[in-house]
Amino acid sequence: MSLKITSWNVNSIKARHEHVRRYLSETGPDVLMVQELKGLDFLAEDYADLGYKTASVRQKAYNGVAVFSKTPINILLEKLPGDDSDEQARYLEFEINNLRLINIYLPNGNPVDSEKFPYKLNWMKRLFDRLNTLREERIPFAIGGDFNIIPEDKDCYNPQAWAGDALFRPESHAAFRSLENLGLYDAYRIYNDSPEQYTFWDYQAGAWPKNNGIRIDHFLLSPEITDRLISCRIDKNPRGWDKPSDHTPITIEIA
Repeated sequence: MSLKITSWNVNSIKARHEHVRRYLSETGPDVLMVQELKGLDFLAEDYADLGYKTASVRQKAYNGVAVFSKTPINILLEKLPGDDSDEQARYLEFEINNLRLINIYLPNGNPVDSEKFPYKLNWMKRLFDRLNTLREERIPFAIGGDFNIIPEDKDCYNPQAWAGDALFRPESHAAFRSLENLGLYDAYRIYNDSPEQYTFWDYQAGAWPKNNGIRIDHFLLSPEITDRLISCRIDKNPRGWDKPSDHTPITIEIA
């Protein structure tokens, strides 16, 4: 018996309501974690008929994360610890069947010469501290979401085009490596080391048909969960739907 857990930045739950319903109906993941709700328009009853329970953290107009689950959701944290003044809705930590899961929408950080880049790096430091606590307490977990990090050159169609971008800055890479150095594994790269494997394609300049994409949606797994990993795959189909999100889902299957 296995568990399928999907992450998907839907780029507005209001705009992509029917896309989410279609995805749940056609693929039936046990858990779907979504990011970038972009507002307060999220109603649990909109999905109950599909057999999913939901939980969400929202704010007006921006950010927001939610989870859909076939089994009860035990909410543990609705905010990333470390800064009580931070009101951005980017973090949801919960348990499904005694499995610890974390859904994140990590800050973009652009433009880098604004306050947004230091906020991104500080947010990642707070995330490191939280995940380090879980590792010290020996709690197995999987963290998924839109990390807004391009890990390596092979994770973008043109590394030179992304030089200096907050998603590809050396400081961002160092912060991402610090997470991996906790003993976490990039689930997708366990089974697939090929280049040109993307989860995001911009709406502009024909990026989707040209496959000019980047890989910024990830799952990081603690060693115990990594040992249970059966597969990790990117599902490009929803990116080709009418009026799609600029992201597409990524799914892990664990025993």
